Amino acid sequence: MKGSADLAPALAEAARAVAGVAAGRSLADTLERRAEGAAGGAVMDLCYGTLRRFGRVQALVRALSHKGAAQPRLEALLWCALYALDSGRYNDYTVVDQAVRASALLELWPARGYVNGFLRNYLRQRDALQRSIASEPEALHQHPRWWIESLQRAYPSYWGEILAAGNTHPPMCLRVNRRRISIEEYAARLEAAGIAARRVGDNALLLAKAMPLAGLPGFDSGAVSVQDAGAQRAAPYLDLAPGQRVLDACAAPGGKSAHILETAEVELTALDADAARAQRIEAVLGRLGLTAQVRAADCTATEAWWDGRAFERVLADVPCTGSGVARRHPDIKWLRRASDVQAFAQRQAAILDGLWRVLAPGGKLLYVTCSVFPEENGAVVEAFCARTPQARRRDLPGGAAAQLLPGAEHDGFFFALLEKDR
Repeated sequence: MKGSADLAPALAEAARAVAGVAAGRSLADTLERRAEGAAGGAVMDLCYGTLRRFGRVQALVRALSHKGAAQPRLEALLWCALYALDSGRYNDYTVVDQAVRASALLELWPARGYVNGFLRNYLRQRDALQRSIASEPEALHQHPRWWIESLQRAYPSYWGEILAAGNTHPPMCLRVNRRRISIEEYAARLEAAGIAARRVGDNALLLAKAMPLAGLPGFDSGAVSVQDAGAQRAAPYLDLAPGQRVLDACAAPGGKSAHILETAEVELTALDADAARAQRIEAVLGRLGLTAQVRAADCTATEAWWDGRAFERVLADVPCTGSGVARRHPDIKWLRRASDVQAFAQRQAAILDGLWRVLAPGGKLLYVTCSVFPEENGAVVEAFCARTPQARRRDLPGGAAAQLLPGAEHDGFFFALLEKDR
């Protein structure tokens, strides 16, 4: 544990960001500015840590006081301070003192005494409070009630494990660019640099500990990329061959597009409906020395981008709730609503219908989500096959399961391989 003179501004900045999430904005949008260096790291830790324990800190504030509810930034400051107290990163007296200072930075001067008393009261009653909120599902599992109930219905035997995985720190996995270096050679470079890693796939190395990109040997020169081990399954599942015309229909930020091009000499078209996100694809490919036709276009509006030449392979990595990657984006859990699941399923169905038109007879389409909700996954694919006579669902290579649940090595994904009759 340690003291920190930088904690007050970090708490204030984190409180602003978390208050924005509570108001319905994404964490990325609410982090309007970030402190540099160590303070910047503290802001990110406070934001992510608080949101990973959001159900718990909300329950604690409700149990101790209702005063914060009328002042969003004050309530958010209390949430962040409670996380800081339980994180083990700081001495208790440091958190209390710096939270009081943060209330002034947030222009909550009249609340300084209240913040001091609230946090000291929490420290005196910590054990009793833990017991009092233990029966609240959102406080216990750190997920919204509707999310918990959905997983209980879908996975009655192991819903708890899925929720627990969603509260952990995500693994950091590397994808070695086989066009630049073999996985064996790159693993040796990591070992020489004192970076512990183990192989978890054909081109995947799982780091023992997350680290900054700047410290990865050969990152700037395109030898390696960061990509979840689960996401790395997409390119091999496509059964790529040299010369194929391939479409990555929802391609940003570009990781799967890059993996496709690293895997085979294909003619790739990469689309994304958002122009700014499409630029990110180009940046990713440029760092890796790869080339594709990148377009900012809605993949379902084929008349705006398609030249009429069919694709032998289509990757449909469709928009979804992100329920399989929520530990990477903990604000997702609290921004999503139960109604969003069906809304995404409708959009996913429309994307499948649109992309089927551009797939060549005998071609294969890989449907991918980073969701664990069956309504976005098997249900969408089954309904599509039922209304599409030419569609045949094929087994994944190696007999792999369609649903990949989040765990120690990878996030949660769903894969379905569809083939079009000739």
